[in-house]
Amino acid sequence: MIIYLIRRFFLMIPTLLGITIVSFGIIQTAPGGPVEQAIQNIQMGGGGSGSGVSQEVIDALNKQYGRDKPIHERYFIWLKNIVRLDFGDSFKYEEPVTKVIISKFPVSLTFGLVTFILTYLICIPLGVLKAIRNGSAFDRVSSFILFLFYSIPPVMLGILLLVFFASTTYFDWFPIGGMTSDNYSELSAFGQIKDRIHHMILPLICYVIGSFTFLTLLMKNTMLDVVRLDYVRTAQAKGLSSKVVYMKHALRNALIPIVTGMSGILTVFFTGSILIETVFNLDGMGLLSYQSVLSRDYNVLMGLIFFQSLLFLLGRLLTDVLYVIVDPRIDFT
Repeated sequence: MIIYLIRRFFLMIPTLLGITIVSFGIIQTAPGGPVEQAIQNIQMGGGGSGSGVSQEVIDALNKQYGRDKPIHERYFIWLKNIVRLDFGDSFKYEEPVTKVIISKFPVSLTFGLVTFILTYLICIPLGVLKAIRNGSAFDRVSSFILFLFYSIPPVMLGILLLVFFASTTYFDWFPIGGMTSDNYSELSAFGQIKDRIHHMILPLICYVIGSFTFLTLLMKNTMLDVVRLDYVRTAQAKGLSSKVVYMKHALRNALIPIVTGMSGILTVFFTGSILIETVFNLDGMGLLSYQSVLSRDYNVLMGLIFFQSLLFLLGRLLTDVLYVIVDPRIDFT
């Protein structure tokens, strides 16, 4: 297993290089980059129509933004810099890329981690319970509710939640957006925790609802498939209770497909949704990615792509370890 993990770790390097090469090429060749934007600003500042920009100014801008070299040389310079964890400066925020990304961590990490934990803590037991009571009234009603919520787009759900539960028109129970109240710094430690939870409830519902139905039904269907296997039928024939058959004999093997989704546990640092963050006025990774694309903030985009790709690949490696923990019979050697 150790040899396999080491081999997989070294295979991550060419994969990561391939991702960055393709991403760097697409981003660098996209129109409307920082040089073009700077030229447009100069032209607008000079009165709009007909305002020319000299070649000397264009050359100076290309040098300032590192566009005076061929694209392959730019990539190798970028690659050399990231070895020192230097991702350059953001064109928009005029700060180091790492500082810009870290400033968005609190929102993304909070929602990503809580969403991940809640989803698995609720969906796995619910899926098992639906499998045990397959075909019952509980199973049918819960499936209807799950599909009902699944059919509602998260952004629409967010708007409905704000209208009904964060406005004076119906129930003014929750704040309309943001992560904290205006008087957050004046609250006690317990009051600050309570205030954050109060602000998180509505957007958290929107984050969770997307994967909730899929994971619950996957758990149920996987459990039903495992129950039909011979060894489980043998356990049932011996007179064991349904609880023992499902929880002791079937659950372990039924968890194997569920473990696949756990590869995303490391990417919770970069969890973000442009629409949800916009609706609830949250300053997270989703909004940062969107704004970076609009402003052609190449350094921030490459930093986000690099970290997300690295964490995803490490997450896949972690999944292999979880496979062995769930089912020791799995041998990757």
